[in-house]
Amino acid sequence: MDESNNAGLKESALKIELSDTVLEGSLTLSSKMSGLVIFAHGSGSSRMSPRNRFVASVLQNLGIGTLLFDLLTAEEERFDEYTGKLRFDIDFLARRLTQVTDWTMKYLKKGNPRLGYFGSSTGAAAALVSASERPKVIRAIVSRGGRPDLAGPVLTRVKSAVLLIVGGADYPVIEMNREALDQLNTEKKMVIVPGATHLFEEPGALEEVARLAADWFNRYFK
Repeated sequence: MDESNNAGLKESALKIELSDTVLEGSLTLSSKMSGLVIFAHGSGSSRMSPRNRFVASVLQNLGIGTLLFDLLTAEEERFDEYTGKLRFDIDFLARRLTQVTDWTMKYLKKGNPRLGYFGSSTGAAAALVSASERPKVIRAIVSRGGRPDLAGPVLTRVKSAVLLIVGGADYPVIEMNREALDQLNTEKKMVIVPGATHLFEEPGALEEVARLAADWFNRYFK
C-alpha cells in the first residue's frame, strides 16, 4: 500500500523478495531525495522500532529516503527469542542486509543510487560488514549505541564514512566504540551524547542522534 503526505513523501509497505526468504519492509521516498538510508536494527527489534522510526521521520523531512525492514522473519524471530543465536550472528545478519541492499538498488532502478546504513546495537556491526562488501555502493554509515567492535577484522576494510554515536552514560559501549574507531581506516568520527544511556531515552537525546545522523548523511550524499 502506498501513502503520500503533504511533505511530498511516499511511503510503501513492501514485500522484499530475496532468494531464500521474504521480508517485510517500509520504504519512504520523495521526488527530490538526496539519497536513501537503510536501517539495520539490533536484537529484539524490528522495522516498527519507535526509535528508528523517529530518526527515519527526521531524515525523511530533510529529503532523505528511508527503508526500514525486518532483518529476521517471524519464524527466525521466534527461534532467536528462544536461543539468542541469530542476534549475535553478525555474518548472517550482514548477508541478509547485503541481500536487501542489492534488492533495493534493483527496486530503485538507478545505476548508482546514494545509499547509507543506520545501524543500532548488533545491526551496526552487520552494517559495517555489509558495507565492506559493497564499498562503491554504501557512502555513509551511522551507528547508534552500536557494537561496531563485533565487525572484528572487517573494520580495516570499510571504505564508507562512519559516524559512531554513543550515550555518555553507556560506559561499556563507549570503550567498545573507541576500540572500533581506532581500527577504522576511513573517514570516521565518534560523538558522545552527554547523559544519554544505551537507548537514548533521555529528553532530547534521540533528537540529537537524528540531527547528527542527518548532518552526516547529507554531507556524504552530495
